[in-house]
Amino acid sequence: MNRPIRVLIAKVGLDGHDRGAKIIASFLRDAGMEVIYTGLRQTPEMVVNTALQEDVDAIGISILSGAHNTVFPKIINLMKEKGLHDVLLTGGGIIPENDMQQLMQLGVGKLFAPGTDTKEIIDYITNWVSTNRNF
Repeated sequence: MNRPIRVLIAKVGLDGHDRGAKIIASFLRDAGMEVIYTGLRQTPEMVVNTALQEDVDAIGISILSGAHNTVFPKIINLMKEKGLHDVLLTGGGIIPENDMQQLMQLGVGKLFAPGTDTKEIIDYITNWVSTNRNF
């Protein structure tokens, strides 16, 4: 790649716990990625619009509120509507394994539980972007 991988990290809805999102953003930056952190209380529309404006390679959603079955499908549908077919939608938080599998069937990328080794997340994003993005 001729530029760093660009990742958008977002907190959607009323979930006000952003420590994990900030930690992941820090690790991604340390790995050489460019990270845009949207802050708290974003809507799915705000996230997708920011992804378009910032020309990101990946969107990472941090979610602890239990709204993952609403948030991820809404974002993936908006991404399809806006033509973001080659942008990774991934994330993590408190998401039961069965729900992770269902979301992945909708087109969401791998989802990570709390305590996942950050190297696994970095490697996943790096490999996905190198395989699926055209530069």
